[in-house]
Amino acid sequence: MAIVLDAMGSDDHPTPEILAAIQLKKEFHEEVILVGKKDLIEAKVKELNLTHETFNIVDAPDVVEMTDKPVDSARKKPNNSMAVGLALVRDGKAEAFVTAGNTGGAYFNAVTILRRIPGISRPALSSFIPTRRGGRCVFLDTGANADCRPEFLLEFAVMGSAYANSVLKIENPKVALLSNGEEAGKGNELVKGTYPLLQASGLNFYGNVEPKEVYAGMVDVLVADGFAGNVFLKTSEAVAKFITDLLKEGITARFLSKIGYLLAKPAFAVLKTKMDPAEVGAAMLLGVNGYAFVGHGRSDARALVSAVRLARSTIDAHLLDAIKLEIEKHIPQSSEK
Repeated sequence: MAIVLDAMGSDDHPTPEILAAIQLKKEFHEEVILVGKKDLIEAKVKELNLTHETFNIVDAPDVVEMTDKPVDSARKKPNNSMAVGLALVRDGKAEAFVTAGNTGGAYFNAVTILRRIPGISRPALSSFIPTRRGGRCVFLDTGANADCRPEFLLEFAVMGSAYANSVLKIENPKVALLSNGEEAGKGNELVKGTYPLLQASGLNFYGNVEPKEVYAGMVDVLVADGFAGNVFLKTSEAVAKFITDLLKEGITARFLSKIGYLLAKPAFAVLKTKMDPAEVGAAMLLGVNGYAFVGHGRSDARALVSAVRLARSTIDAHLLDAIKLEIEKHIPQSSEK
């Protein structure tokens, strides 16, 4: 069965989406349904001289712009590409939905159309953090919920643990709480209120951690509210780019440095791969009753291919079933909303 790709999502739509669909079919035999303005997609296919290619296109005349407010756009643009694409997943005509569009719009449409998994109050966006030990840490929430209650973070921890176990194949993953210190008493009121819930959850709770423990690979799952999580993620990406740019400037300044760069080039390639968001492609929206993924607006074809490949790996791992089982084991009935 096919995966839906929102053809109106990226900043340069629909070109990256069309190119990604071609690559996915040729290299990975992955069928993709492009959802968006059919006349625009077909015109771009002709412009790119790709008329010999076969595309599955579902028309969606409305577009959720990056500047649109989620609720207003859903009401005023009911036939937007996100809503149409997610409906295909809900109706069993596609396995997953991938977009590089408005995050708030994707969140609202996914919750409205796919609904929440029973036991989950707030779905969360999850990302991967590369670690020194060569692995990945599942991190959520990275931007869906700016304001949270302790029980929300417990739900994030349960879903993140299922993700790490099912998709990354980590046995009994270590779950940690992002804080400004490792001690149990550190943190704001949200962190202090969440700590005892995670202690009593039955999860493999490591405790509070600072960013240094995360990047050292000490934990497998990191939870935070969406505001702190988004700032953490964006700061990490910015620092990684800053360091890379500084190294490039230093290398090109002197002849001997250029020689050294040639010798160290393989190591720089590994660094770029680990820190490049396009290698993962998208964040999964955990907590809705279906597979939905949201990527950067600046996503190119490579990033979108990575996003669809991530979607395929989560489908094959039966992640939704795993999350539902973990909810039954670790979330008290009284916390269900």
